Amino acid sequence: MRLKIDDLELIGLEHKHAPGKEYGASRLLAPRRTVALVKLTLDNGVVGWGEALGPPEATAGYWKLLAPQFRGTDPFDREIIWQRLLGRWYHLGIQNALVVAYSGINVAIYDALGKTLGVPAHKLLGGKARERIIAYASDGYVTRNPDPDLERQLRGEAGKGFTAYKIKIGLSLESDVRRCALARSIIGDDAILMVDVNGNYTVDRALESMRLIAPFRPYWYEEPLPPQDYAGYAALAERATVPVAAGESHFTAFDFQRLFHGGLDIAQPDIASVGGFDEALKIATLSKVHNKRLMPHVWGSGVGVAAAIQFIAALPPFPHSDNEPDPVFLEYDVGDNPLRDRILKAPIKVERGIVTVGDAPGLGIEVDEEALKRFHIPL
Repeated sequence: MRLKIDDLELIGLEHKHAPGKEYGASRLLAPRRTVALVKLTLDNGVVGWGEALGPPEATAGYWKLLAPQFRGTDPFDREIIWQRLLGRWYHLGIQNALVVAYSGINVAIYDALGKTLGVPAHKLLGGKARERIIAYASDGYVTRNPDPDLERQLRGEAGKGFTAYKIKIGLSLESDVRRCALARSIIGDDAILMVDVNGNYTVDRALESMRLIAPFRPYWYEEPLPPQDYAGYAALAERATVPVAAGESHFTAFDFQRLFHGGLDIAQPDIASVGGFDEALKIATLSKVHNKRLMPHVWGSGVGVAAAIQFIAALPPFPHSDNEPDPVFLEYDVGDNPLRDRILKAPIKVERGIVTVGDAPGLGIEVDEEALKRFHIPL
C-alpha cells in the first residue's frame, strides 16, 4: 500500500474560564485551557487527528519547522523521518515543543492509518489487551478558595461511580493534611486516592508530606519534585514511603530512562507530548525492562483522551498473565473543560468509572469541525 501525507494543519483551541473560576495546581491557577489539534490528510482523502499538548502558541513556532518535513512523505516512514530530524536538529534538544508538535503528527498518522485499514489504533499498537479500562476522576483542583472548592468538586463526582480519585496538594504541609483528610471523608475508605504536587516540593518537604498524609493511604505521590531534579528523584526513591509517579513533564524515552534509573515507581508519559504513540511504546518497553508500572498522563482535549484509551488498551499486562494485581488507570479530567467533550460528535463515555474499549477505526472518534470554530484561536 502506497500512501502519502497530502496536508498537515495545526489548529489552536482555547477555552477561557470565567473570572474567579480559574483553577489549577500548587504552582498556579490557569485562566484558560488550551491545546493544539493536528489535522492530517492522506492522498486517499482520509483525515487523521492528533493532539499536541500545551500552549498552541509554543507548538506553532516549531510547527513551521517540522510540518514541511512530513508533507509529501509516506506515513509508514514516520519514525525514519523523525529520528533523522532529531539527529539533524540535535542542538534544539528534546525537552521542548518540537517533540510536542511531532506527538500530534504521530497520533494523527495512527488515526489516519487505522481509518484507511479499517482497524482501531490499538490493533496497530499491538492488539487489545483489555476490553474495559478503569478511569480515575482527576479532580480536586486548587482554586481561589482551595478547601471549600475541593469539597464541592469531590462531592460532585462521588456519586458517579468512580472508584479512584486524584487531588492536588503541594500548597503546604498543613494544607496537604487538610485536603487529604477532606477527600477521604468524602470518597470513603474503599476508594483509591492519588495525590499530585505538580513539582512544587523539595526532597525533604516531599518526605515529610508523605509521612503526614500516610493515614489517608495515598495510592501514589505524583510529581513531588521539579522535572529537572533527577538527583532529587533518585534520593527520594531511597526513602519514599509512597510510590512515586512522574512523567507528564518529561519527553521521549531518554528522559524516562533517567527516571527509571533513578528509581521512579510509576511512569506517566503523555502521548500528546512525549513523542506520540511510537515513543510511548518505547517507554512502555523501558517500563517492562525495569519492571515498573505505567499510567499515561492525560490533559487536553477529547482527542488526547481517545489516544490514551487506545494506548492503554494495547498495553500487555507483563509481567503478569491471568492476574493483573494493579490496573492501568485512565486519567479522566473532570474539570471545567469543553475541549474534552464539545469538540467530538460523540463524547467519550465514562460509566460508573469504566470506559469500554471500542473497535471503531483509528482513534474511534469523530471530531466536530464546526465545534472547533467556537474555540479556535489564530496561530
